[in-house]
Amino acid sequence: MPEPPESHLKEKVQKLERLLRAREERIVALETENAMLYLKLAECQGTVRSSRFESNHFRRLFEFEEGFRKNITKSHKVLFKEVQTLKASLEKLRSFVKELPKHFAEDLKKAQDLTHKYGSEGMSNLEEMQTKLMQAELKLDDALLKAATEKNRRMTLHNTLVEIRGNIRVHCRIRPLIVGIDSSDEASLGKGGTPSEQVVNYVDEETLSYVSIKSNGERVMSQKEFEHVYNVKDNQGTVFSDVKPLLTSLLDGYNVCIMAYGQTGSGKTHTMLGSHDVDIDIDSQELNKDEGIIPRAAKEIFSLIAERETKTDSHSVEMSVCEIYNNEVRDLLAPNKTEKLNIITSSDGDTDIPSLVTKPVKNFGEVMNLVYYGMTRRHEDATMVHAHSSRSHLIVQLQVYSMNQQATASRVGTPSSEAAPSPPGTPTRSRRNLPQPTNNRSGRSQSPAPKTFTRRGRSKSPAPGSAAARSRSPSPSRSSTGTPPPICTTVKTKLQLVDLAGSECVGLSGVTGAALRETSFINKSLSALADVLGALAEHRSHIPYRNTRLTHMLQDTIGGNAKLLVMLCVSPAQKYITETLQCIGFGSRARQVARGPAKKRRPTSFVPNSSLSIDLSQVNAALRGGGNGNLSPRFDPTRRRGSRNFAFPE
Repeated sequence: MPEPPESHLKEKVQKLERLLRAREERIVALETENAMLYLKLAECQGTVRSSRFESNHFRRLFEFEEGFRKNITKSHKVLFKEVQTLKASLEKLRSFVKELPKHFAEDLKKAQDLTHKYGSEGMSNLEEMQTKLMQAELKLDDALLKAATEKNRRMTLHNTLVEIRGNIRVHCRIRPLIVGIDSSDEASLGKGGTPSEQVVNYVDEETLSYVSIKSNGERVMSQKEFEHVYNVKDNQGTVFSDVKPLLTSLLDGYNVCIMAYGQTGSGKTHTMLGSHDVDIDIDSQELNKDEGIIPRAAKEIFSLIAERETKTDSHSVEMSVCEIYNNEVRDLLAPNKTEKLNIITSSDGDTDIPSLVTKPVKNFGEVMNLVYYGMTRRHEDATMVHAHSSRSHLIVQLQVYSMNQQATASRVGTPSSEAAPSPPGTPTRSRRNLPQPTNNRSGRSQSPAPKTFTRRGRSKSPAPGSAAARSRSPSPSRSSTGTPPPICTTVKTKLQLVDLAGSECVGLSGVTGAALRETSFINKSLSALADVLGALAEHRSHIPYRNTRLTHMLQDTIGGNAKLLVMLCVSPAQKYITETLQCIGFGSRARQVARGPAKKRRPTSFVPNSSLSIDLSQVNAALRGGGNGNLSPRFDPTRRRGSRNFAFPE
């Protein structure tokens, strides 16, 4: 077969190429159409979804409208019934109102008849009842007045009896329950049956009640009476108001001691000094509500001194701060805190520590500076019972010297030109004011005194012709102008403010090592204090004062030479009931001690050197050794009164 011509093949190829291009164009057109259809499909699907959403929305709206319509229908039925009921009630009320005037007229007529019948009798009975009521009210007022008078009279008689018998005043303060000490959380604080249950309660101003549990589990309610019982709501000012009269006695010539006793964490330091976080402005005379007895007493003493200052009467104050730690006395104002201090007892029963640093103070700020300085050096430690547990007994002592200067002529009653009234125009002679005390290194008066003094403070005149009498040239009874020198009488009193360390149970406090040794000494000294009170209450021939340093240092105070107030501080929680019962028992034993009336300090007379100012060394010489200043070495006043190089921190 012959091959087709080349032109024919080309035409066929071109035809096939045209067909191929046509098909490709068809494919592109179909793909484009397919894409358009996909877009329309997606659009339709979106429309369907939107329609479904709208359909669901309208269905929910329809269901809501249907439910609302049903509720409206139901409410309409209920309200319709209520309206019908109200209409019926309204009809009844209308009928009652229509009948009311008729009933009112009938009742009024009956009341008028009864009033007419019983009016006179009722009025007389009413007047009689009013008269009886007035008489009863008058009798009640009179009875209340008599009761208050009798209460005050009984309290006065009781205080007088306490003064005469020399009983120790015992006040008791109940601290409130505290989260963190009595309970770990506030929810269980004070709940019955828990360790924090309050078992000590205030009854009245003289009585408290407490619940103790016997070995068989029986709960026993008991009561105790004290001179005063403070409620948990009583503030520091209320407590100090009962302490305040003792400070007047201090300036009247009596020694005073205020002692806080109780277990660890019962509020002793809070009562004596104030809260640990209290910010006391020592330059301010305004009282802070959280200030304790010590700062308030300091302010009160200087206030009383300012009221009593005259041209002839003056006062000076010295103070010391010490602690008894592990049965050793430590001076908290001394630079060398390790020096061993000894307690001595004079022939008249007064106890003293000769080497104790004593600083003169002139105002409240100086007192609190020294107290705070001492507190920074006091032994404290944290236990499981209390975060600021005092590990020593703190004793803050203020010695007040009350000096009165009088002319000899006026003292013996002989007339003199100075005592007689001066004619007009004649210059008057004023009495010399007592200057501020200064330390005299020698501790001796530069001129002989007209009297000598025994160690007990009693004076005796020197025998005629004796060396003391012959050495007087010129006679000190007259000055160069012929005027007798003044006689200065001095009364020394002391105020002891004692913050005892707290008794504690080792099982509760969890102390070990050195703290356990401290606890042993604390409990031993407090036990010795209880033994001393027991011996005094039973009038034993021997009183064991020297068993511990604490009882030895407080010997003259406890023994009757001072007005003593014991402030019991008790914890109200059940977990501390054992220590609370011990504290209450201590207070009860203290109340039984009858020491006799407190002894007023006798004034000591001496003649100050006319060429020198009166200072405390002269006063101490008169008080301790005699008016001539001849003292034994251990009573050297310059050694006691600030001879050390004491540097108080700025």
